[in-house]
Amino acid sequence: MKRVVNPLHLSRFLQVYDDAAIQKGIRVSIGFDFREYVSITRATPTKDPTYPNFRPDRSPIRLGEGYWVKGVDEQNEVAFLAAARLYDLSNSNLADHLESLSAFYADPTVHAHPQDRCACTAPSAKTITGKVAYHGDLWVRRDLRGKGLPKIISGIQRGVSFHMWAPDFVCAFVARGLLNKRVSPLPHCEPGGSILQLVEENILDDEWLVWLAGDELRDLVDHHERRELSLP
Repeated sequence: MKRVVNPLHLSRFLQVYDDAAIQKGIRVSIGFDFREYVSITRATPTKDPTYPNFRPDRSPIRLGEGYWVKGVDEQNEVAFLAAARLYDLSNSNLADHLESLSAFYADPTVHAHPQDRCACTAPSAKTITGKVAYHGDLWVRRDLRGKGLPKIISGIQRGVSFHMWAPDFVCAFVARGLLNKRVSPLPHCEPGGSILQLVEENILDDEWLVWLAGDELRDLVDHHERRELSLP
């Protein structure tokens, strides 16, 4: 029988990160309509285009299987954006899901360019199965970088993903340069997570896989401490 997390612990876990955002003058909201999310990202001039994982025209997300997070400053200007979705990999694994391009397109035979490809050589990707929460499309406005916002965003996403899905794994893909800056708080990382080319999207990446197991996520929520957010 799975251990049940006290709902008060979950509420307090999320409150810690929401309070930290408020202290920085940021108001956080969560949405579920990805058509709205794409309209927001397209209206945000300094943000790179949203990957097809989170675009309804390429990979629709059913209600309850994805959400997005937006932060706005005191002038109601967008300060940060991020998105998450659930992959059901009960009969597959993360490496196969990526390499088949099913992670990016609902139907790769229809939407993928003939030269699109993705290689995943991270050994742990073969073991990431079941309910997998993918956190991606993170963007922080340039003048707010270096202020600890990715840690706040990740904390909010961990709490919301746990509440919605209690996933077997949480994963993301991060450039090596950002890992050196400790932008990702997920504890496990391996190179070769996503070596990706999407021709029509003008995407060419070589990112590390970062992940957190479901039991680790549960323990974080159940035993969080406020000192985790002692940010520089």
